[in-house]
Amino acid sequence: MGFRGFERTDFDFDALRELTARRLAALAVVVTVGFVVLWFAIGLFPFHSVNDDEGVYLMQAAMLLEGKLFLYPGALADVVRPWFFVVEETASAPGGVQMYSKYSPVVPVLFALGLSVGLPNLILGVVAAANAGLTYVLAADVFDRETGVVAAAMLGLSPMFLLTSATFLAYAPTTMLNLAFAVCYVRAVRRDSSGYAVVAGAAIGLAFFARPFTAVLFALPFILHTVWTLVAGWRADVFVPVFRRAVAIALPGLAFVVLTLAYNAVVTGDPFVFPYLAFAPNDGVGFGYREILGYDIVYTPMLGIETGLEALGMLLGQWGPMGWFGTLAAVIGAGYAAVRWWGYRTGTRLHGIERRARHGLAKRGSSFTELSDSALAAIVGGIFVSVFVGNGFFWGTNNGLRNGLIDLLGPFYHFDALVPLAVFGAAGLVVSARSANRLAHDRFSASEARGVVFSLVLVLALVGGAVTVSAIDEPYGENQLRTDNLETTYEPLVEAGFEDRPLTPAVGGVGGDDAGQRALVFHPDPYGDWQAHPFQSLRNDPGFDGPVLYVLDEGPASDFAVLDATNRTPYRFTYRGEWTGAVEPVEPELTELTVFEGDGVVAESTFGAPTGSRTVSVRVETESGYARYDVPMDDSVRVEWELTPDGVRVTNKEFAAGSDPVPIPDGASEVTLEVTFVGDAGQTVTYRQMVEVERSGDEIRVIWPPETRICEFSTECGLDSQWVGDDGDYLDGVRVATNASEISG
Repeated sequence: MGFRGFERTDFDFDALRELTARRLAALAVVVTVGFVVLWFAIGLFPFHSVNDDEGVYLMQAAMLLEGKLFLYPGALADVVRPWFFVVEETASAPGGVQMYSKYSPVVPVLFALGLSVGLPNLILGVVAAANAGLTYVLAADVFDRETGVVAAAMLGLSPMFLLTSATFLAYAPTTMLNLAFAVCYVRAVRRDSSGYAVVAGAAIGLAFFARPFTAVLFALPFILHTVWTLVAGWRADVFVPVFRRAVAIALPGLAFVVLTLAYNAVVTGDPFVFPYLAFAPNDGVGFGYREILGYDIVYTPMLGIETGLEALGMLLGQWGPMGWFGTLAAVIGAGYAAVRWWGYRTGTRLHGIERRARHGLAKRGSSFTELSDSALAAIVGGIFVSVFVGNGFFWGTNNGLRNGLIDLLGPFYHFDALVPLAVFGAAGLVVSARSANRLAHDRFSASEARGVVFSLVLVLALVGGAVTVSAIDEPYGENQLRTDNLETTYEPLVEAGFEDRPLTPAVGGVGGDDAGQRALVFHPDPYGDWQAHPFQSLRNDPGFDGPVLYVLDEGPASDFAVLDATNRTPYRFTYRGEWTGAVEPVEPELTELTVFEGDGVVAESTFGAPTGSRTVSVRVETESGYARYDVPMDDSVRVEWELTPDGVRVTNKEFAAGSDPVPIPDGASEVTLEVTFVGDAGQTVTYRQMVEVERSGDEIRVIWPPETRICEFSTECGLDSQWVGDDGDYLDGVRVATNASEISG
């Protein structure tokens, strides 16, 4: 079986047939990789992963489709701020406030292409296929086409590649740009092509615009090679063509650097302040104090080394191509490359096969060697070194290890390191197979040799397959668990038609204008005052004018302000349970709200007595006071109460203490009704209903129904004790029924 690069003096149909077969094999692998990643994106991440940066990129993608670099939320700024968006008050912005993402717009442009046709996940499959295809080409340039086919397959057998490529994150798209640069760089040098040089420069420049540090680390071995060729070209008296090509690469690259700085100037006001630094000034490269959103450490060189070694162990042992099996193959492949280089250096032949010893200007008759196969192998190996050494200066990997995201998606900051692992791993497998084939034919008959080789390849395939399945099994299962819990969480919104699995062009509510929805959904914020964090599927349209508007439930003053600023049907989305990043399920509920306005509201609430209860008391409370009422014990307690501008009072129970009625202060506030049952051993269960009200003179507004919580051993509790309807998991005997109506004048 021959290598690409044989010199032939006549047209060889066998060679053409062999070349076509390899290209078809490569195409089959590339397409398969793309479809597998697409399947992962649709089946494993229908509501996205728990890395909430996906929502950031998709929001940017939707903004770009509308020609926007900024969001203008106006009066809604405090309740619609997306995760990882910078808020900037400026008089020139509509409403005086504008928001922009901490990320660059390059990757969102790719995702926008998918959103524009209603198939955003399709872009993920295309990017994955492109990465596999470019890896094939690069590996073929380093070794041969057979190795290239295996390298593309090995990339697709990387757990980190499959999982991270199936998410709307920037790592796989940036690698695609980096690989495009590498492939074009090789052709620019070996063919002395200014065209490929320009494309190479544009690709790495665009990668720099997308993720500057990532692009620099990937390009560093190529930069060093360029410097070496310039020095060597000067000594060999071929400096001018080498310099011309270097300039052809550098100019478009520098043009994108300038574009990056221009973008910085537009969004942050300073060309040298990147948006991510405007968001968190201490979230940069280097050692010392590092901080983002309250999480801070002193990042030392020793911590950088420890973090890098931990990430290295994860990549080589589990997350790389075929886990530890692929790492072992990569070691063999690297050893083979070293032996091949030594063979070139000493003038010996490798198994009787001559490989390319020099490329580029050598074709002009010069003895100048620019990019031999061995030199390219060293560059590809250098990518692995530069990625790991360079990321040692960035604290993000330490952050990802501590927050658990790397456990789910792999050490994604080192995504580019998958390329050299796949290339050298493929070389190790191919050279091992060829060596086994040669040894078998030396010792056995042709038919016996084929059987021996087939058996050996089958065993290795089974072992490699088992290792790969084992490597991806745990993270796949952990991600599937979170997806199942996210699906449960979003179920009421899906049933209401507000949300669907994200294979649609809409980015906020996907019911679409045809659904006739003009909904306003208040939702909790377990991670702080952020939209789409953690509920990143609940994203708004960039103009905040989609069929559904999602806002944070921030309390009475904020909620009434939102109601005044919008003209929509309000809903409350909540859940019972503790939010654990979708590790544990919650019990969700979506409730349509009614806003009563006028002279007041009369309400009736009925509460079931928990098993073992012996006494019961009723209390109403506002910011201005309280009232307590005597209540006889029964299987259930019915409370009739009214809320008016004069105050709140219970009308069907005997007043015991406090104020009757309890005053309601001017403006927005909260009224609380507490019904507490006490058991023989002193254990308590308190029904706590919280009603948002707004009093203005002789009128009152009331948001109904109230939030209801069932608190054990306390009169106050959180969402872990939320009432979410009769289907919730409660103590025996617990039940709630409530209704209200306006007081007619």
